[in-house]
Amino acid sequence: MRKIIFSVALFFCTTVIIGQNYTQSIATKAQAVQPRLVEWRRHIHQNPELSNREFKTQQYVLAHLKKLGIQTDTLAKTGVIGILKGGKPGPVLALRADMDALPVLERNDLSYKSTAKGEYLGKEVAVMHACGHDAHVAILMGTAEVLASMKKDIPGTVKFIFQPAEEGAPPGEEGGAALMVKEGVMDNPRVDAVFGLHIESWIEEGKVFYKPGPFMAASDWFTIKVKGKQSHGAQPWSSVDPIVTGAQIINSLQQIVSRQQDLTKAPVVLTVGKINSGLRNNIIPEELEMAGTIRTFDTAMQEDIHRRLKHIAENVAAANNATVEVSINKNTPVTYNNIDLTRKIVPVLEKAVGKENVQETKWVTGAEDFSYYGAKAPAVFLYYGGLPKGNDPAKAPPHHTPDFIVSDALLQNGVKIFCNIVFEYGKL
Repeated sequence: MRKIIFSVALFFCTTVIIGQNYTQSIATKAQAVQPRLVEWRRHIHQNPELSNREFKTQQYVLAHLKKLGIQTDTLAKTGVIGILKGGKPGPVLALRADMDALPVLERNDLSYKSTAKGEYLGKEVAVMHACGHDAHVAILMGTAEVLASMKKDIPGTVKFIFQPAEEGAPPGEEGGAALMVKEGVMDNPRVDAVFGLHIESWIEEGKVFYKPGPFMAASDWFTIKVKGKQSHGAQPWSSVDPIVTGAQIINSLQQIVSRQQDLTKAPVVLTVGKINSGLRNNIIPEELEMAGTIRTFDTAMQEDIHRRLKHIAENVAAANNATVEVSINKNTPVTYNNIDLTRKIVPVLEKAVGKENVQETKWVTGAEDFSYYGAKAPAVFLYYGGLPKGNDPAKAPPHHTPDFIVSDALLQNGVKIFCNIVFEYGKL
């Protein structure tokens, strides 16, 4: 009896030691790769490319993965897949990073500041990694390097997804996660679970935020074209003024959120971000076009807002003797974190970066096309901090702005998160 008890105790002790060794080994290897993480991230930052134009970034990633002996393939124009088969049986896990930059002119005074140019909507524009995708690529490259060095111990298969066009493909083109999924990124081998993270300028470096269930909003785009009757600005009575009509439509749309939605159920955002009309100050034009976005977390609320927007636009226009054309495009679904899986990986996150650095967060009205992967397999998307310690989060430059900046001092923690998930997933 004593021998059996001793054997069982030894088994559990050995299991714990092995688990601890993996965590410690990952931490040691992640720390060793940190200087290269910074090097890779800054190289990519200096050489940003717009959506569906990530040709050099694609080659940079491919060269790295091939050097590690990882099986590679390309898809979705400029996307990359790496497949690493571990030495032990287990699940197929996917880890994702997005690669594209934005048409933004960088104002930061950095040694690796972007001076790149690209073409956007037919115009030459400055290009900048103004959302941290350069950090995401570096973290996943580092994760691939660490896991490749531990290949024989990996339980299952790891699929590295380097995705283009998260910010949206150019008009008339397919791209992003939707195209990656369409071309089979979640198949052959079929993915059992998928994980991603996004560095944030307002979260202290090293911190990890998570939220079970709906995390980031569905993003819909709408356009309203108001058609009136042109006239001289001195004779408004001869016109059907699309500008006045458009102003009334915008004011009425605000009531959809403030008076017509139960915001205790879920947040809603409706924003008109663009208006075009007129050529001269003394001509009442014939047409006005406005465009905006709708952000929701609940499908029923989403459909209700679509109906109300169309109803308001048509009836306000009719009251002014104008007509309207309304189009609403569902752009990105809700980024939904599998509740059970999210809860289960919290201890894994705490093991990777420390319990004090992991916390639950609230809804985010930004959108992410990572949501397309979640429609194919259980998914968890995390926020990772890039704000230097001691800085005020309220003063952090927002994403998609010329002053956006994140610290790369703790990119190794992103590597530790991904690697620990790979080793611990089968035990959850």
